Amino acid sequence: MQFKFLSWIFLASLFFTNPIFAQKDTGKVEYIQDYKIKELQAKHIDVNAKTPINGYRIKIHFGSDKTKAKEVKAKFIAKFPNIPAYEKYDQPNFNIRVGDYRTKLEAYKVFKEIQVEFPSSFIVSDEIEFPELQAEPKK
Repeated sequence: MQFKFLSWIFLASLFFTNPIFAQKDTGKVEYIQDYKIKELQAKHIDVNAKTPINGYRIKIHFGSDKTKAKEVKAKFIAKFPNIPAYEKYDQPNFNIRVGDYRTKLEAYKVFKEIQVEFPSSFIVSDEIEFPELQAEPKK
């Protein structure tokens, strides 16, 4: 009986005196992971970078005249240099769409400003570029 008790104490001491607990605190963390995890992370980033984002743009011009479309785009860029403009050809029309807005409300705010210079403009749903995130000003 005493032998069994001592053997249990011996096994417990081996279990609880793991060398991991005996290491000094060096402030470094080392982790070991399978190389496939890094491959999966890279694939996830690659797939999501190519996935389009659904949102809204403002269509300011459409028509079959390419030079007129380029003129409208140049006029828009001169008036609103901070808003990106995109030229797209959907046969037989050249479309000029501007902005990258996640919600219709965001697009509507800018639409009211643009409508003064481009009265025939309107909001359309489109695949947008990922808008740059801006830091909020410190208060």
